[in-house]
Amino acid sequence: MTETAQTPQQRLAGRTLMMSGGSRGIGLAIGLAAAREGANVVLLAKTDVPDPRLPGTVHTAAAEIEDAGGQALAVVGDVRDEASVADAVARAVERFGGIDICLNNASAIALDSTEELPVKRFDLMTQIQLRGTYLLTRACLPHLRTGTNPHVLSLSPPLNLSPQWLGKHPAYTLAKYGMSLLTLGWAAEYAEAGVAANCLWPETLIATSAVQNLLGGDAAMQKARTPEIMADAAIEVLTRPSREFTGNAVLDVDVLREAGVSDLSSYGGTGELEYDIFVDPPAGQTR
Repeated sequence: MTETAQTPQQRLAGRTLMMSGGSRGIGLAIGLAAAREGANVVLLAKTDVPDPRLPGTVHTAAAEIEDAGGQALAVVGDVRDEASVADAVARAVERFGGIDICLNNASAIALDSTEELPVKRFDLMTQIQLRGTYLLTRACLPHLRTGTNPHVLSLSPPLNLSPQWLGKHPAYTLAKYGMSLLTLGWAAEYAEAGVAANCLWPETLIATSAVQNLLGGDAAMQKARTPEIMADAAIEVLTRPSREFTGNAVLDVDVLREAGVSDLSSYGGTGELEYDIFVDPPAGQTR
């Protein structure tokens, strides 16, 4: 794509971000942050009509992104379906001329033990996290090759092989670690092409609907930071030179500290913060 003149406030000017999900939560926060940096944002999500249990649709998210200063394209579709993904990518290229960023955000969570987890939930997690991540990235890669500072970013964790995490919820662990393994694999596979591939994960719980509904309600929300910490960290990753910063699985706080952000109080959490899944506390602290 043709690179546009940028200002310090428009670090993603002229670039197009293709995202799975994004109707709410961390994905929407990243979309809004990218819009404020001048990006075009394409959302591929299933949420076409409001869900009484969850806020937002792909259409309301696109409207918010445009209000934040970006251009948005809402595509109703399923990241698990190859034809749906191909259509979304084609529409993104037709509208904006190419794709510079592929953001694998869509995910499903179920923390049941092996004997308690319904096979239907196992299938859902592996299909969204593994198949969906693979399909979207694969479809974007031909365009990333010719993109401006091209990046693949997956919202997935560092590979912590502690028995605690391997044994706690093996199915969910498999699905999220699979995202990370794919992404780190692409970093190696596309290094010579100059396409960066990195993973980003929160140090603490993030105040989203999933945390409130599945991980502890209001009490958990008080121990969580806001989605904006992940959004700001994502922008820092996506604006780094793609040939220099690739093959990493990083935490949001580490990215921000490297960028010179030492005060994280603006990201909320009124109680004692709780570390997220797959994150071990520093030595001497307990979860």
